[in-house]
Amino acid sequence: MHIRGDHAELVVGGRLDVRSAADARTVLHSAVDSGDGDLVLDLTELDSWDATGLGVIMGAHRRAGRCGRRLVLREVPPQMRRLLVATRLHRILAIEGAEGVEGTAGAEGKRAGAAPAAGPAGTPSAEPGVQILTKP
Repeated sequence: MHIRGDHAELVVGGRLDVRSAADARTVLHSAVDSGDGDLVLDLTELDSWDATGLGVIMGAHRRAGRCGRRLVLREVPPQMRRLLVATRLHRILAIEGAEGVEGTAGAEGKRAGAAPAAGPAGTPSAEPGVQILTKP
């Protein structure tokens, strides 16, 4: 597993699992604590994660919230996106560019400028707090 970047954007690659969780937690907590605004995790290079790795992501999400920040996942690979939907964590985590993921939401609810999630036949979703983040 490797993580590179700064306090605003990190690229996570390799496997985020029980063997790499402690190192990943340290890097993510340091990034959360040393910055402000959104912390973007680019998962383009992530091969896989297990329950422990997902727990590290959720821990970073909670820590970011306590610090007045928001953790945003970018470029989540399809199989990991499906896991987020299956566990309903897609309703808690902010996922950027989440077209095709039903009900992507941040814990804070809708944000100004966020496009509403599409429901059946392209109608806006009636589910409160649903948002889809788009790349600037």
